[in-house]
Amino acid sequence: MEYTHLGRSGLTVSRLVLGTANFGPETSEQDSHTIMDRAHEHGINFFDTANGYGVKADGSGGLRGHTEQIIGRWFATGGGRREKTVLTTKLYFPMSDWPNDGHLSALNIRRAVDASLTRLQTDYVDLYTMHHIDRDTPWEEIWEAFHVLREQGKVLYFGSSNFAGWHIAQAQEAARSRHFLGLISEQSVYNLLTRWIELEVLPAARHYGLGVTPYSPLSGGLLSGVLRKQREGGTSRGTSGLSVPLLAQHRDAIETYEKMCADLGEDPAHIGLAWLLAQEGVTGPIIGPRTVEQLDSSLRALEVTLDDATLATLDELFPAPAPNGAKPAPEAYAW
Repeated sequence: MEYTHLGRSGLTVSRLVLGTANFGPETSEQDSHTIMDRAHEHGINFFDTANGYGVKADGSGGLRGHTEQIIGRWFATGGGRREKTVLTTKLYFPMSDWPNDGHLSALNIRRAVDASLTRLQTDYVDLYTMHHIDRDTPWEEIWEAFHVLREQGKVLYFGSSNFAGWHIAQAQEAARSRHFLGLISEQSVYNLLTRWIELEVLPAARHYGLGVTPYSPLSGGLLSGVLRKQREGGTSRGTSGLSVPLLAQHRDAIETYEKMCADLGEDPAHIGLAWLLAQEGVTGPIIGPRTVEQLDSSLRALEVTLDDATLATLDELFPAPAPNGAKPAPEAYAW
């Protein structure tokens, strides 16, 4: 396993992050425990979850908080499982219809962290992440509430998710004014098909020293060999739901991509993950295996080295957004 520091912090994390959103809705508790054990066997020490995980992707079935409970029962089996894990959980989305049961008020922050700690059967969270920006709560309130959590020893570090570059700047400058460490990570959707964070989020994260952990690294299965699986009569997440229009839009590029991967002798999923690992500022992509076999397969991405010609080809197939020609963002806005 490869390791790196998370952003500018001294925290050492694996370059693959175990995502747990499938634990409960798609993967049984027993299989989830097996996957987490196997992750440790591979040296993966960075686990990502959220208080709202536990329901299916379409919002049907399951119970918010169930995924944290599954992880908590795994920690409770001992064997140093908690001590070996750098754990991040998230808050923001409402856990019920009752007022103050969501977002980033000081009241909800206090309640949410205590509820997560109970479900996770631990007395602290390594990284507490805001799942979304709260446009109605001032940063003074948020950082004061977070400072209390750190003083209590309930949280060690803080991160953001789905923030714009401007939101990162606001958060960091507010933290700086209070002489706080501030954010050390940003979790955002990022893959070959969705490169919008390169415009502002990645530059902001690099400037302020945040590690970036991309979620949906294979664009819902579209970059994992979706067309090959279709031809072979198999099933893929990339052929259902929200992926259908995206597949239609990028079908030619994805077909060329799969052919390029075949010529390289590599699985498309491994190339997609390896491309993210090669991007400046990326700590590691969040993989969301539903089976042990999927987890084991993901490790190949760490062994793949993409040469300059391959990286250039990928840029041609899936071009980065560029407001003003060849200049990299954010300088692309200048002239």
